[in-house]
Amino acid sequence: MDRRIKGAALACLLLTTVFTAGCSAATPKASSEDSSPSATPHSSASARPRGDAGAPGGAAAAYRKWGIKPLAAPPAAPATKPVAQTAAGSGVPVISDIPTKEKIVFLTFDDGAEKDPKFVTMMRELKIPFTMFLTDAAISANYGYFKPLQSLGGPVQNHTLTHPNMRTLSASAQKAEICGQQKKLKDEYGAAPRLFRPPYGNWNEDTRAAAASCGIEKIVLWRESMQIKNMQYQRGDKKLHPGDIILAHFRGPSELKGTTMTEMTANMLRHIQEQGFTVARLEDYL
Repeated sequence: MDRRIKGAALACLLLTTVFTAGCSAATPKASSEDSSPSATPHSSASARPRGDAGAPGGAAAAYRKWGIKPLAAPPAAPATKPVAQTAAGSGVPVISDIPTKEKIVFLTFDDGAEKDPKFVTMMRELKIPFTMFLTDAAISANYGYFKPLQSLGGPVQNHTLTHPNMRTLSASAQKAEICGQQKKLKDEYGAAPRLFRPPYGNWNEDTRAAAASCGIEKIVLWRESMQIKNMQYQRGDKKLHPGDIILAHFRGPSELKGTTMTEMTANMLRHIQEQGFTVARLEDYL
C-alpha cells in the first residue's frame, strides 16, 4: 500500500510539471462576508430556485434554519419596466403596486431605527430582494449598519431627514426634507435615490413638486403593512395581489412586543409563501 501511495504521489508530481493545475488543492474563494463591498447583488432573474438544495450550503438549508418554507425564484426582470417615467410636466407618479400578472410581491423596510445584526445574516442567507427607505434621524448614529445590506443588493431610497407628516409642511420645508436626505444618502451610500416614500403615506401636490425638484422619479406607497404576526391589508378581500408592495419597518422587540425583527420578517415571508407568491426586486419594475 505504501508503494502505491508513493507511486501515485510521484505520478502527480510529474504531471504537475506539465499541467500546473493538476493534483493541487482548489484555492478557496473569498466569501461575500470577506468582501462585502464587492458582493454580487441578488438578481430577480436567477435561474436557480431559492429552494434548490443542490447548491453548496443551499437555500433550502437557509430556509430551514429560519423556519420558513422556500419561496420560488422570481421571474426574470421585465425587458421594459411596467411603470415608466411620466411625461414632463405631469408630475412624479405615486405608486402602491406594480401592474403585473405574475404572482410576485415587493418587500420594503422603512425608517432604520432597529439595527439587528441577525437581520443582515438573514438577508445574506435567504437572498430575498428588498428595498430600504431610510430616515436620517433614525440611521445617523450608525450609517455603517446598512452598508452590508446595500452590498447584498438592497437599494437605499429616501424617507426624509426627520420623518415628518409632509402634509403639515410648506412647499419649501418639504423640499428641504427630501433634498436634504438625497444629499445625506448619496454621501453615505454612493448614489442619490430614485424613489421616495413619504412618512405615514401622507403627501400632497407640494410633495410631488418637491420630489421632482430633488431628482426623485417616483413616490412609492404600499398595499399591505406587516405588523408582528399578521399583515394589514388595504383591500377588503384581505389577500395579496400580483405586484403588491409590502411595507415593513426596521423595528425590534421594544416596538414588537418582544418579537425580533427576524421573527417578524419570517412571519411576513410565511404569509407570502402560503398565498402562493414570491418576492421580486422593486427596482427591476420601477
